[in-house]
Amino acid sequence: MALHSRFAAMLFAFSMCAAAGALTAKKEGAAGPQVPTASGTVEGTTSSDGKVRIFKGIPFAAPPVGNLRWKAPQSAAPWTGVRKATQFGARCMQGNIFGDMVFRDSGPSEDCLYLNVWVPAASAGARLPVMVWIYGGGFQAGATSEPRQDGEMLAKKGVVVVSMNYRLGLFGFYAHPELAKESGRNSAGNYGLLDQFAALQWVQQNISAFGGDPRNVTIFGESAGSFSVSALMASPLSRLLFQRAIGESGSMLGKSQAMRLLADSEADSVKFAESIGATSLEAMRAKPAAELLDAIMKARANGFRFWPNVDGYFFPQDPHDIYAAGQQASVPLLAGWNRDEGSMQGFFQKDDPTDASFVKRAQELFGGQANEFLKLYPHSTDAEAQRSAQDYSGDQFIAFGTWKWIEMQRTAGKSTVYRYEFDDAPPQPAGQPSNGAYHSAEIEFVFEALPSKNFPWRPEDQKLSDLVSTYWTNFAKTGNPNGTGLPQWPQNDPTQFQVMHLSFDSHTEPDTHRARYEFLDKLPTLKQ
Repeated sequence: MALHSRFAAMLFAFSMCAAAGALTAKKEGAAGPQVPTASGTVEGTTSSDGKVRIFKGIPFAAPPVGNLRWKAPQSAAPWTGVRKATQFGARCMQGNIFGDMVFRDSGPSEDCLYLNVWVPAASAGARLPVMVWIYGGGFQAGATSEPRQDGEMLAKKGVVVVSMNYRLGLFGFYAHPELAKESGRNSAGNYGLLDQFAALQWVQQNISAFGGDPRNVTIFGESAGSFSVSALMASPLSRLLFQRAIGESGSMLGKSQAMRLLADSEADSVKFAESIGATSLEAMRAKPAAELLDAIMKARANGFRFWPNVDGYFFPQDPHDIYAAGQQASVPLLAGWNRDEGSMQGFFQKDDPTDASFVKRAQELFGGQANEFLKLYPHSTDAEAQRSAQDYSGDQFIAFGTWKWIEMQRTAGKSTVYRYEFDDAPPQPAGQPSNGAYHSAEIEFVFEALPSKNFPWRPEDQKLSDLVSTYWTNFAKTGNPNGTGLPQWPQNDPTQFQVMHLSFDSHTEPDTHRARYEFLDKLPTLKQ
């Protein structure tokens, strides 16, 4: 603990010097705002209304190519002169996995470890709260260049926004045994999480120069980004580098996407390498990135993917054990999920969506515990059974793991906890059915980026987006989402378990589904 404290103090002292330098680095008549970083000066742009300074594509680590492929991120090379920071860096290697992802970068590329900063224009010396965003995509896809994750509007609410790319899939979580040997720590995999850690170190070292406060950092993310927030809270490497955390739909503490042991990940890595004719780590590093991506995309079609593991370094133990021991970050947590995270088709599979089919599937999945399950998921009509099927699908996928995270943080007495459910169903284009409050639906609302999607947005959506972004930025500023004129959001009370329902009529209610999660908590796994 003392070592990490000294490290944090050292970075803070450096950031003070950087902040002092920032005020003298501005040049009259410059093409864009200029800020000194530890690697060199960057020049950004200013938003069209002049209210936000924007810096894109700043390298926070060396390109992980050649012999640096599948190594922890190394320091970025310094540069002389002024580096343009006006374009997003390439996204990390990935296939076309999620159709709703739209990018504004030149990627994909292995050379992808870049971050972006959005800063209120009048921020020089202001020591503003910092929000560090981590994108989702199942640890297989995603990038900072998505329009729905643009930080400009959040910055207008008085925070500095940072987003970083991190390695994905095969390139981010490959765990060959030879990697463990060369690491000096008997550790392999989790390079994508180590990229996030490196970006947080960059924030500690440099954000003062942009007007941010390195001692007031909030990490926030959605889906795999939310999993990552829970992971960064658990890891002894990173848990002292931020003061608050926001998780949107997901955590490492679920059961359907459990952590793997290093040995299992190593075995999978060797098997994959052999399947493409590589008998050594050297052979794997010699293969072109495009060839590797093509091979993993074919393997993915058969259900194979690379995922975080208990590597003994980033995760010295399983995150469940870290949280159970109360060793996670002692920071306020705001977390929740969306009402319609799942799909009833996933539950019914090929069966007709009827009450009778619901009972049949419950018996197949839960055996002797089916009766208890059926009491908690009502099914007296076909419509009720369909709703319960969707609810269980969402619980199995995302909700239970997020609930478990909230519960373990709350019961540990580590900090205040605020819980939400996002209930608004975004309006779909004419002729298309509603998808409900689906997984990821809240992202545009958090970033006030509704125009990023060509939906027939309603005035009520705009109002909700302003409310959600205000809650998030208030939490980043003080650890409390509440503010003047906002619906009151109480902490997660140990007896009431209050939930903020974010909708056109945002309000809090007691948790009415706690018995569901307590039942699921008793099961060894969650099947679908």
